Order: sequence, then structure tokens, then C-alpha cells
Amino acid sequence: MRCVALQVVVAWCLVQGFNSQMRRTNDRQGQCTYSFTVPGGPQGGCPDTQDTGSTVLREMETLQTRISLLEKAVNQLLGAEGKVTPASSHGADIQAEVQRLRMEKDEWEGQRGSLEMAYTDLLKDKHSLQEEKQQLSQRLERAIRGHCPQGSDVSRPMDQQLAPRQVSRWGTDQVAYQELKSELTALPASRMIPETQLANHSVDNIRIGGDCGELVWIGEPKTYRKADSIAGKYGVWMRDPEPLSPYTLDTIWRVNTVGADIRQVFEYENLDQLVKGYPAKVYILPRSMESNGAVVYKGSIYYPRRKSRILAKYDLKTESVAVQKELPNAGYHGQYPYSWGGYTDIDLAVDELGLWVIYSTEKAKGSIVISQLDPKTLEVKQSWKTQIRKQSVANAFMICGTLYTVGSYSSSNTTINFAFDSHTGVQHQVSLSFKNQYGYASMIDYNPTEKKLYGWDNYNMVAYDVRLSKM
Repeated sequence: MRCVALQVVVAWCLVQGFNSQMRRTNDRQGQCTYSFTVPGGPQGGCPDTQDTGSTVLREMETLQTRISLLEKAVNQLLGAEGKVTPASSHGADIQAEVQRLRMEKDEWEGQRGSLEMAYTDLLKDKHSLQEEKQQLSQRLERAIRGHCPQGSDVSRPMDQQLAPRQVSRWGTDQVAYQELKSELTALPASRMIPETQLANHSVDNIRIGGDCGELVWIGEPKTYRKADSIAGKYGVWMRDPEPLSPYTLDTIWRVNTVGADIRQVFEYENLDQLVKGYPAKVYILPRSMESNGAVVYKGSIYYPRRKSRILAKYDLKTESVAVQKELPNAGYHGQYPYSWGGYTDIDLAVDELGLWVIYSTEKAKGSIVISQLDPKTLEVKQSWKTQIRKQSVANAFMICGTLYTVGSYSSSNTTINFAFDSHTGVQHQVSLSFKNQYGYASMIDYNPTEKKLYGWDNYNMVAYDVRLSKM
């Protein structure tokens, strides 16, 4: 501190214009001694000591007073710059604590919002599961009442009486994979529904087109590829029977239909690329499709939208939705699926006559309704109601304006058991052998150009040759 004060004095002398000198020496005791000299004013020589003693004392006192004032000023200056007062330090701590508390508050509010959203989603899922459980219980009760005999038929010999039917062991808890197991164990529809002639609608305006006839034979399934993951347990694959440029008859389309957000459509240039697993392009639909009821026809993919009776036409070339149209009164999302479940309420199909949709309504009481659609507008051109319960058959497809149904999705050797001719309104039983090679056929569609059935059987993409009778 004294050194600082001495430096301040020297600085003051320089400011005042004095030529000062400072020396540093060691005294006899080894202490450092600083000598500071300032020349006096102009005089004739050094005055006598006795005459100037009082003057020197006064000047020294004045100098000491000034030095004391300078030291005090320096001390105040150093104190203000060298340390923070307790008050200012306390204020800074308070501000830091407030800022920290605000950040914690924002974080907790964000977590609370996330928890509230998760809770709301859980409530919705719970409500949906309760509704599906109730629907399953009602369907099972109706099925048991309608198809299980309450007593023995006394008109039959005892060895010919039917054994009690057992409820299917398939679970109903795999909602994430669209499983709605609603059927009883294999009870062929042909035993439940008699041959019936229907005359609900006129068919005068429907004429056979192309090389048509009745289905008389189905070949063995040929496997082309197996899906790579659980997402491919169910699916749909097909060719466009009437492709538009830039697509060809060789172009293949595939959709994996396991999950709640089915939006990816894979395009393959040809069968070889499908087998190798090299898609040429992947399309992302703007809205999810429901199950595997989609078809590709004239350069567009037609599909039912998720949890809706709305049909959508997606133009593959422009990658945009061209048309959306509600299918009047159609059941959807588990109301009238095929026997294997899977939300297969609305199933689109293509044959020699054009675009069709297979579904049911409340008015039809679960029986299959087929409607021919205008592919440009998705307007219903004409509809027919059959007497085939949709939930009693595993799948259905159209050939030359005739609806054909499959008896079982799981039996390795089942049959095409029913046919409904829209030209005559006649429904009759058939018994054409059909093989489910892998034990879970979830999709069967007809290609009128190739005269083949395309199928999806438990991860496997298969195809069947067919033979039609001559008209």
C-alpha cells in the first residue's frame, strides 16, 4: 500500500511540473529505504538551517496532509474496483436462483403436458379396446345362436349327428396387428346357406367383356417371395391389368398391411426385382389405408381409408389423391370382416368388367354386398345383395362379374364354396379345390389380364393359375 501511495505522490509531482528524483538503498539493518527529492524554488543559495526550519516544517506538514488525502483517495478507489460489495453480490445470487427456478418450472410444465397427452391416448385406447371386446362378444354370441345346434336332430341316426362346435382358440388381444378373430372353427358356408336365386337388381346393363367364363379349376400355389419382417405377415401384392405409362404389365406393387399406419406402397419393375427385394420406388400415401383391400387399376391404387368407409383413388404418376368418395352405409373397422378378421370389411376387386367393391351393410345384416364402381369418380354404378354371410367366408374375389368365396383361410385344403352371378342374380354352391399352402391366406385377388389369382399366405406372396369355361 505504501508503494502505491509513493507512486501516487511521484505522479502528483510530475503533474505539478516538479523534477523529482527517487532513490532506493539498504540501511544498516538491511531494510529498504526510499529517498524522494524535489528541488526547491529559485533562490540565491541554500538558506541557513535555523532561518528556514520553520518554513520547511510547514511545507512538510502540508505535504503529509496531501499525501494522506491521496492515500485515502487511493484506498477508496482500490476498494471500489477490487471487490464487490455484499449487497451487489447478494442481488446477483438472487437473480441466478430465480432464473434456475424458472427453468425448472418450464421443464416440469413440459413433462406435465407430455403426461397429460399420454394419459389421454391411453383412455382412447382403453375405450377402443372395450368397444372391440363388446363387438367380439356380440358377434360370438350371434354366431353361437345362429350356427350351433341347441339339441340333437332326432331325424338323423346317432352316428350322423353333428358334434358340438368349439369356439376358435385364436386370441383377440393382438389389436396392433389388426386381428379380429370372430369365426367359429371351420363350418363351411355351403352347409349353412341354401342355394338361392336373387332378384334384387336388374342386370340388363351389364354385358360380358373379353374372354370370360365360369371358374372351373385352380392350380397349385407358386411362391415368389417371403416377407422379411412381422410387418409382412399380412399384405397385398398385384399387377395392374390395364397399366398406363410409365408403368407396364410387368410392374408389380406390394403393400405390407400389419400395423396402424399403412402408408408405404412399393413399386418393382418386374418379378425378378421383387424376388431380389429391390424396389424401384416407394410411395407414401397421404392417409393410411385399412387392411389389405387395395387394388391397382389403370395407373392408380384404390384403397379404403383407415377407420372409415371412404374410398380413395391415389394417382401413382402424379403421387396425389385424385378422388375420395364415401361408400354409402358400408360397415368398416371390424363391423363385417372376413372370417380371419383383420379389418377386412371393405375389399376392392378388379375383373374383366372393371372395378368392384365387396362389403356389407347394416341393412344387409352382414350378408355380402357387391357394387360396381366408376373408376374415375368412385360412384356406385350398381349393387347386388347376396345371402352369403361375409363373416362365414375367408375371402372373396370377382371373375367376369361373378363373386367367388373361399371357405377357410387356415385349412390347407379348402374349397371355393359359393358363386354369385351378377348377370343373372343367381347364387349357387360350388366345390373347387383351393390350397392354403402356408396356413393363413389373408388376401386373394384376381388379375383378368393374366388369368391368375394373387395371394398372400402367412408372409408368402403366392399366385395360382386358373381355368375358365368357354361361354
